[in-house]
Amino acid sequence: MPNNILFLTLKVFAATGGIEKVCRVAGKAFYESSISNNSLVQIYSMYDKHADADENRYFPSEIFHGFGMKKMKFIIEAIQQGKKSNTVILSHINLIMVGWLIKKISPSTRIMLFAHGIEVWESLSKRKKMMLGCCDKIIAVSQYTSQKLQDLHGIPAKKCSVLNNCLDPYLPFAPAVTGKCDLRNKYGYTQEDIILFTLTRLASKERYKGYDKVLQAMVALKHTQPNLKYLLAGSYDALEKSYLDELIKKLGLEDSVTIAGFIKEEDLVDHFSIANIYVMPSMKEGFGIVFIEAMYYGLPVIAGNKDGSVDALCNGELGILVDPQDIKAIEEAIGEMLLHGEQYKPDQKILMEHFSYKNYKIKLEKLIA
Repeated sequence: MPNNILFLTLKVFAATGGIEKVCRVAGKAFYESSISNNSLVQIYSMYDKHADADENRYFPSEIFHGFGMKKMKFIIEAIQQGKKSNTVILSHINLIMVGWLIKKISPSTRIMLFAHGIEVWESLSKRKKMMLGCCDKIIAVSQYTSQKLQDLHGIPAKKCSVLNNCLDPYLPFAPAVTGKCDLRNKYGYTQEDIILFTLTRLASKERYKGYDKVLQAMVALKHTQPNLKYLLAGSYDALEKSYLDELIKKLGLEDSVTIAGFIKEEDLVDHFSIANIYVMPSMKEGFGIVFIEAMYYGLPVIAGNKDGSVDALCNGELGILVDPQDIKAIEEAIGEMLLHGEQYKPDQKILMEHFSYKNYKIKLEKLIA
């Protein structure tokens, strides 16, 4: 019997964050699976406009329905379509009420939830926790998130499955050497400069990403590596920019740090390509798609050992995991990679075995079969 699927999302195309990337790739996988299995898939987005899906590469716009922030219309139509579906998949816990209502009306409909990270790591309201009970399966993007669901919210282990995020199948190849030179010139880097790179949103509420610890680790490293530079990219709020400017000045790193601001999606590959090491010792990473993207472009990676980053680095097989609060450990990890960079280049075969889109689709098909 065909497994007709309804995939409910908050945003797919209207933003460029990690969860939106997951939704685009999952939508592609659902659509391709529906063709081979002779089933139907519909994708509903609360915040996207319908036109946002026009000419996208992931799936036909005909199966996409954007509700343009009309929340009540989204809820009503999602419930109506959910009753007709064998499986309803929620992209975020903020859609749990819709899943719960569908389950009440149609108990035979399977409800599945993607759990990404911090949104399920903390205490939930009694109502939201109760509604979690409607889920037949929760798909956690990392072992860490799966364990948090069990420990904090009492979700039975048999209801939790781990499906690591994957590389976007449309990631471009690294640019030619000429492109690297152009970008180095833009930031004032010489060919002798060694570049550490972090890509993340810079916000006072998200300082757990660890970029301030990297800045502190650089002070000692500069004594032996005077050409060491730090390229810190991502949109920022005024409060965090002020904090970073003061910290950089206090540490005497004014000539060594570039705060690049927001980078367009199409320009990211160039930034990965000029870097020597990707470092982000985060403490609250649900998985960290940026880690596997950096490794796809051949960068040695340093990540924190307290969260979902462990999955992205295959328990340290693909990079170095450090205590994200230990500045000395971060310093030593960077120093080790500077000395032995070649041996820390990620194994592309292992990377693709774990995080290719092809294997992701196979695993997802098994979960929803």
